[in-house]
Amino acid sequence: MKFLQLKHTSMERRIIMETIGNIISTKDLSYMKDMFNWNFLASKKITHYLNMVMDEQVKEVLMNARDMHSSAAKTILSFMEGGSYEQ
Repeated sequence: MKFLQLKHTSMERRIIMETIGNIISTKDLSYMKDMFNWNFLASKKITHYLNMVMDEQVKEVLMNARDMHSSAAKTILSFMEGGSYEQ
């Protein structure tokens, strides 16, 4: 990570970064953990209810919702494991 000295004063020394490092704050990590858990749980619940539904149209809607939540959970997990965000 490169640093650039911006200005010197008698009271303080200001330094700014040219690039942002690969860091996540604990607050951000907690938020991402909550998002992962919510999407994972939604996917599990939808999978459970799929076994109870007889109507094919309702099954299709539930499968689409399950796939959406599963995909979101995988994306969040990949990002937290050090991967990058790709849509």
